Amino acid sequence: MPLNDPIGDMISRIRNAQERSKSKVSTPGSRLRARVLEVLKSEGYIRGYSSVEHKNGRSEFEIELKYFDGAPVIREISRVSKPGRRVYSSVDGLPRVNNGLGVAIVSTPKGVMADHEARDANVGGEILCTVF
Repeated sequence: MPLNDPIGDMISRIRNAQERSKSKVSTPGSRLRARVLEVLKSEGYIRGYSSVEHKNGRSEFEIELKYFDGAPVIREISRVSKPGRRVYSSVDGLPRVNNGLGVAIVSTPKGVMADHEARDANVGGEILCTVF
């Protein structure tokens, strides 16, 4: 079955797994998903992820979710730019999620990065999702 929004699918899988207090969740592999997961890992929202290869050539990511005192570290994760409505922003218009406590993941010409890294690199781009 073709998937129209792979990032939205991954975000929903993470959100659903945390609702059920799962320690791991799997999602189909792609380079964009790997870059988003790398940002989530570097910002401390997930423990890590690993790639699992299957016999038919497909790959999956096993995402290790992170909890603190029994509560998920990711309180809120939402998709901003969707296939039906892309949201782009210049470096001056990048959103501050919960007064800088959260992070917006941005796809820029210099790669996928967090909003504070995009401000430091002085680049804007497509706002993929926000995490708090």
